Amino acid sequence: MRLLEHQSKTLLGRFGLTMTEPTVVNSADAAAEAVRALGKPAVLKAQVPFGGRGKAGAIDFADSPAAASAAAARLLGLTLRSIRVAAVSVEPKLSFTRELYAGITWDTAAKLPVALLSVAGGIDVEHAEPVRQTFDPFLGLRSFHGREMAAAAGLTGKTLVAVGAAMEKLAKAFLALDAVTLEINPLVETEDRALVGLDAHVEIDDDAAQRQQPNLLGLGEIAAGASGRAPTPLELEAQRIDSMDHRGVAGRVVEFDGDLGLLIGGGGASLTVFDAIRRYGGRPANYCEVGGNPTEEKIAALVALLLSKPGVNKLAVIMNVVNNTRADVMARGLLAGIRQAGRDPRKTVSVFRIPGSWEDEARALLAEAGIEALGRDKSLDEAARLAVERSGGRAA
Repeated sequence: MRLLEHQSKTLLGRFGLTMTEPTVVNSADAAAEAVRALGKPAVLKAQVPFGGRGKAGAIDFADSPAAASAAAARLLGLTLRSIRVAAVSVEPKLSFTRELYAGITWDTAAKLPVALLSVAGGIDVEHAEPVRQTFDPFLGLRSFHGREMAAAAGLTGKTLVAVGAAMEKLAKAFLALDAVTLEINPLVETEDRALVGLDAHVEIDDDAAQRQQPNLLGLGEIAAGASGRAPTPLELEAQRIDSMDHRGVAGRVVEFDGDLGLLIGGGGASLTVFDAIRRYGGRPANYCEVGGNPTEEKIAALVALLLSKPGVNKLAVIMNVVNNTRADVMARGLLAGIRQAGRDPRKTVSVFRIPGSWEDEARALLAEAGIEALGRDKSLDEAARLAVERSGGRAA
C-alpha cells in the first residue's frame, strides 16, 4: 500500500521529522490561492504513487499566483504511467546548502531492516553508493547508529548529530507503520543547519493495512495500492475475503479489464503465468496471487468473487509445484466457488495445474466434476497457452 507524497510527509511529521508543509489542490484556481496565501515562491508537484516526477516534467515552480495557476493547469492535465494526475501539492520553495537521502527498507538476505544514507540526494541518488546499517527490529536503530552512519558518509559537526537523530526517528516510523519502504529524498540542510524533508515515500505492507488504519486516519483516501491507483470494489472485497481467516493468502487481487479470471501462485511463477497469458493473446480479468495453504472457504469466496465480474466466463488455476499449499483444498474451494456463482465447473475451468502436495486427491476430485487436471509434465508456459486457447483467445 503506497501512500502519495503529501500523505507520506504528513505521516512522517507525526514522528518528529520536519517536512515542508503541503497544501493539496485539485484546480488551477486553488493553486493560485495557495501561493497567494503562502506569500513566497512555491513548488508544485503532481501527486502520483511513484518517483521520477522531476524527469517526467511533473514538478513545476511558481513565484506568483498567476504562474501557479498555469503550472497547476498543466500538471493536472498530465497522465503518467497510465495514471491521470488528480491532485497537486503546493509547498514553499526552500533554499538549502546540501541534499541527502535517508531511507529504511528490508534486507531480504539478512532478513533485517536496513537503514540507508547517502550524501547524494535528489535525482543523483541512483548514482551513489549509500551507507548501509542493518538493525534489530526489536531494539530499533539508535541515534548513535545514525551518527555512525553519518560519519561513514563524511558528515561532521551539527550535521552529523542532526542526521543521527533523524535516522532514529525514521526507523521508529518504519517499525511502527509496518512499512516495506520508507524514504526521504531529498532531505536537505538549510543555511541554519536544519534538516527538512522535501519529498517522502511511505509504502506499508498490504497485510498490515487493517492494523494500520488508526495511523492512516486524517490522510484522506489512500490512492495507491499494488496497482498504483485507488482499489476497485472487487479488489476491496478480495481484501476482505483474505482477512476473514489468517491462514494462507487468497485475496491479493489487482483487477484488469479482460475476460479470463486467474487464480495463480508459486513465487515468481504467478508473474510468469500472467505474462505468458498476455503473450499468447489472452486478456486477464485480474492478477490474483494464492499460496500458503488458504482455507477452502477463502478459496470458494474468492472464486465466486472473480466469476462475478461481468464478462468473465472462464477461470484458469495455475501454480508452480507446491509444498505449502494442498492441491486438494484448492480443488475443493474452486468447485465450491464455481457452484456458488451458479456456474458449471466443466464450462468454467479452462486449466487446472497445481502439482505437488495432495495432487492425486485433487485430480480425483476434479475428474469427478468432469475436469482434467494438468500434471507437472505440462510447463507453466504450456498451461498458459492452453488457458488462452480454451477460453477463446488467440493462442499461438
